[in-house]
Amino acid sequence: MTHRIYAASVLLILHFVLSSAQIQQAPGSPQIPAIFAFGDSLIDSGNNNYLASAAKSDYWPYGCDFSHGPTGRFSNGKTIVDLLGEKVGIPDLPAFADPATVGPIILQGVNYASAGAGILDETGRHWGDRISLSQQVINFESTLDGLKSIIGASNISHYLARSVAIMSFGSNDYINNYLMPSVYDSSYKYRPPEFANILLDRYTYQLLDSDIPSVCIRTNFKLGLRKFFIVGVGPVGCIPNQRAGGQAPPGRCADSVNQILGPYNEGLRSLVAQLNANHPAAIFVYANAYGFLGDILNNPAYFGFTVLDRACCGLGPVTCLPNTMPCGERNQYVFWDAYHPTEAVNSILAHRAFTGPPSDCYPINFQQLALI
Repeated sequence: MTHRIYAASVLLILHFVLSSAQIQQAPGSPQIPAIFAFGDSLIDSGNNNYLASAAKSDYWPYGCDFSHGPTGRFSNGKTIVDLLGEKVGIPDLPAFADPATVGPIILQGVNYASAGAGILDETGRHWGDRISLSQQVINFESTLDGLKSIIGASNISHYLARSVAIMSFGSNDYINNYLMPSVYDSSYKYRPPEFANILLDRYTYQLLDSDIPSVCIRTNFKLGLRKFFIVGVGPVGCIPNQRAGGQAPPGRCADSVNQILGPYNEGLRSLVAQLNANHPAAIFVYANAYGFLGDILNNPAYFGFTVLDRACCGLGPVTCLPNTMPCGERNQYVFWDAYHPTEAVNSILAHRAFTGPPSDCYPINFQQLALI
């Protein structure tokens, strides 16, 4: 009951906040000062380019539809972070690991995401180097030092209070950990609900109560960052990598894999409700990635897609093979490579995240989060 009262109160306040913001918003001006993106290959903008990792996408055909070509994005074009940034007037975020990401370029945000990264530090180790959630949080701390030197320590609290943190973790903890029993022992040690609880406990630890500087402790309560857009895990059992692994019958998703994800996604949504109830100075949003992509897969013709079970650029040993010719009708493919959606899908996901109802984004959507 408390959670429902809280959500209703938030939406009532938003009615007035949004009306005022829409009137006062100058045409073309950013709706928020910055976006800080934490996550994995779904939103990596090039951090793995600078790592000793097998999980890289800094070569063609990656970026074949992106204005800057191959940048390290695991897509033919833009990621959901790029597209959400466009909607609020924020340019493409620079990768933290890029030596050029210093000075004024960091003022509108930084991308810390890393392909292969997970909530757990050990996730993705078979790919080589990657920047886990815990290390991404530490990297954010160094960005704060740079921001203070530019805008001044006295201004940092107000700046961060209006900025948004996007967090997209969990997929690799399943794909590149729990579902790889030949490499990791997690599936032998834990049943799916137990593993989900481990992930959620670790996520909460990083958000709220760690011994190392954490996103919330250092920025929400001490410095002022209070807007968090937390993305759930999509239907992993439907990606080409899992369909080809013998888990799924022809033309079907691996239902057994998707069922494993339920406790995590349900737990993450409950965690968001709990965080909102316990920390009224902040706002946490759960994005239902499973529902977003599930709707596309269940009704592809409505969204304009014809190919659901194959990758547009083919199946390489890790991702796309260098310099291979991708499919011609990329807007009709759901998946770009064995793991990641096409830009066409990302555009739909971004639209749902930006304008969706509480069944898509709980308790509010990205647009409302930006303007509150």
